Amino acid sequence: MPASPLSSAQEARKAIADALGAIRKDAELSGLELARRCGWHPSKSSRIENARTTPADADIRAWCEVCGVPDRAPDLIAASRSADSMYTEWKRLHGTGMRRTQEEVVPLYERTRLMRVYCSTVVPGLLQTPAYATGLLEAITEFRGIPNDVPEAVAARIARSHVLREGNHRFALLIEQGVLHHQMADSEGMAGQLGHLLAVIALPNVSLGVVPHAGRRKLWPMETFSIFDDARVQVELLSARVVITTPSEVATYARAFQELSRMAVYGAQARTLLTEAIAALG
Repeated sequence: MPASPLSSAQEARKAIADALGAIRKDAELSGLELARRCGWHPSKSSRIENARTTPADADIRAWCEVCGVPDRAPDLIAASRSADSMYTEWKRLHGTGMRRTQEEVVPLYERTRLMRVYCSTVVPGLLQTPAYATGLLEAITEFRGIPNDVPEAVAARIARSHVLREGNHRFALLIEQGVLHHQMADSEGMAGQLGHLLAVIALPNVSLGVVPHAGRRKLWPMETFSIFDDARVQVELLSARVVITTPSEVATYARAFQELSRMAVYGAQARTLLTEAIAALG
């Protein structure tokens, strides 16, 4: 795996910093002179150019204006916003609650033909029941101290699962066996959730694998990630969502998914683990 799932965002920000540095050099200005003309602290130009400080839209406009290429600003601003969206803290995404983030991914889900999802801690969102989703989103709301719109967020999360049964989509989903025992709802809710997974296994366009505790692992449990076709990976960290589009990194996650798939059990073996988990609820 990459040393850090932030590397795509870092590369994108460095590319913007390099472009601004080239613009300054083409204008034959020193960093100090550029800062003076922009009315900045003397070190600000250097921090931006070395990707230590993310430039605001106004900073990019001022930089390009002083260097005599104001027409370059719109594209650089768009690139900067794109880079910023690659790493987004949950507290920013959930500033008004969680409903909006459930709804905004629907177009991505609808245009994706092959979605590969690996979850080591919880049931994938697309497979969650209302009771399970309520328990999980309530825990997230409390932990992050965000506005409580759990009923609306749950409704939006359940609604987006229409892609499982509509359109030309295929889903390959992997969960660690521990997910079956992490009780995010009461016993009745967990039994309903595990029963739903048993039903999902029968869907012709869905492959659900469970990576069992037993057996020698060739790859370690890792953070939740989703691969959308071969174009985009979304990684869920505790504090932030990371979006990866660099082809080499997307390929690395695809390879990791393939290795995890080889360790998983499917069909009758997966159903056995599910029924055992239901029985363990008592």
